Amino acid sequence: MKLSKEEVEHVARLARLAVSEEEKEAFSRQLSEILTYIGKLNELDTSKVQPTSHVLDLSNVLRDDVIRESLSTIDVLANAPDRVSDFFRVPKIIEERE
Repeated sequence: MKLSKEEVEHVARLARLAVSEEEKEAFSRQLSEILTYIGKLNELDTSKVQPTSHVLDLSNVLRDDVIRESLSTIDVLANAPDRVSDFFRVPKIIEERE
């Protein structure tokens, strides 16, 4: 598959990349070679291959969800560096606009 210089410019613009004319020519050639190579996969007969999301048969290991008592507010705030009443006090990070 031949990739034109205009298509390379379009992809560069989408990726917000500044590319020189020499790079556009080189990328056009390199990406065309890559797409041609990947296109060879279409020649394979995969009709009898089961679709998978992973090559190994994996399953996620989860722990049982056990309900238990949570910490009290006093225990949670015991090591707080700064607090107001029953709340953590944190630095202000949003600036006001004029």
